[in-house]
Amino acid sequence: MTGYPGFDVLLARWASRRQLDVADLAKTAGIPEHELRAVFDGAVPDSPVLRRLAPALHLHAADLFVIADVVVPDDLAPLDERAGGLAAGLVQDAVGLPPEHRDRLRRLVRSLPQESRTQPVRIPPVYEQFPQGPGRVLVRMVRNRNLSWTGMARTFLCLTGRYWAASTYGAVGNGRKELTPDLLVDFATVLGVPADTLSVLTGVDLPDGTLQANPVAVDVAQLLWDVRRLTVDQMREVSDAARAMPPA
Repeated sequence: MTGYPGFDVLLARWASRRQLDVADLAKTAGIPEHELRAVFDGAVPDSPVLRRLAPALHLHAADLFVIADVVVPDDLAPLDERAGGLAAGLVQDAVGLPPEHRDRLRRLVRSLPQESRTQPVRIPPVYEQFPQGPGRVLVRMVRNRNLSWTGMARTFLCLTGRYWAASTYGAVGNGRKELTPDLLVDFATVLGVPADTLSVLTGVDLPDGTLQANPVAVDVAQLLWDVRRLTVDQMREVSDAARAMPPA
């Protein structure tokens, strides 16, 4: 897709949708107004600005780096790609658990120590070096959850009930697959991001009365985010715990 707006335009759209001006947003984010105004005027935001701005926009910092087309720092990127291979299975198990057991899983994840990185941050292969466009942003945000294309297909099926072939997510990233309102809502569900926020980012209008994600999907999307910084051994521990819990 050509002509995809820069971060300054996307940020202005978001602020306008929520009836905020630069001064309001700067105050909420704790950023000097002149620094934020420079971003609104087209300056590339640096890491401290993005980290402070993310909570004010109700976004994860790693996702905001993707939206701003800035490299995700090592301390925010998924820790262990091997752990990502277990993520979709954990999602499938967690969907069938009662809320109190999903809460137990999240507490277990939070109790685990943050291990040091032993492998470099994954560099996207050529086939994932997508052109500028909304699809690239969405797929990279899902990759922030340590999901491969196959993992995406399985996770989307579990959380939305809709199955797309793994290659479809590559087509979304490359701009070859049209972003429909239904597909955008599916991304919102898996990402745990409000659909209207993704509408601002992509320019895809949502029909009135768009349904919100069900509570199970909300819980599991948050769990998916929580485990992105686990090692493969820690992920196995969480997965084993999930399978040992009685289903709802």
